[in-house]
Parts: sequence; structure tokens; C-alpha cells
Amino acid sequence: MAGGFQDLLPVMANKLGGEGLIKELCNGFELLMDKEKGLITVDSLKKNSVSILGLQGMNEDEIVSMVNEGDLDGDGALNQMEFCVLMFRLSPQLMEDSTYWLQDILEEEFRNSGFS
Repeated sequence: MAGGFQDLLPVMANKLGGEGLIKELCNGFELLMDKEKGLITVDSLKKNSVSILGLQGMNEDEIVSMVNEGDLDGDGALNQMEFCVLMFRLSPQLMEDSTYWLQDILEEEFRNSGFS
């Protein structure tokens, strides 16, 4: 799977901007989550990996590893924040670009608050 992975998040970020990208990640989370639990579980990811993501080649170990990699609180599932953090971590270019976005946001906040 890793060999065929194409990182499209930077392209989306450039097109949508920071806020737009976060909105799209939130939409992606909702598509993949277990509707009753409000979390992405191994089962919900397994169910949606083919129908939504088109990842026919993923086996259960890869799905479990993906959830475990993003599971920061150890509950065996991904909440929305963990999912977004994982998506950023899986995109080296996006991690680099996020530094610039943070700087822009902070500068805008300072201008708006009169600290410029």
C-alpha cells in the first residue's frame, strides 16, 4: 500500500486553504466513522476502506495498524482530532506547510486584536 500512496492533501490544502482542508478532513471522518459510536473503529474502517476509499488490498492487520498509529488516547478508535492529526502526520509536505499556515493565522490574530 505505501508504495502506491499518492499524497493529495497538499494539493487539497493549496486549493481549499487551511480552513477548507480541515472541513474536508472532518467530512472524511464522518464518512469513515461508526455512526453509533461517533469514532472510526477498526470495523468501520474495514467496512469503508473499499466502498469509500477504494482500498481493496488492505488486510485486517494494516487496518488495525492504521487505527493504532492514530489512536492517541489508547481507546482503540480514532476520534475526529486523532484522525486529523494522523492525516497531517501521514503527509510530510502538509506538516511542513502547516508551519506557514500557523504563522499566517497568528499574524492575522495579532492584527485583528490590535497588537500589530
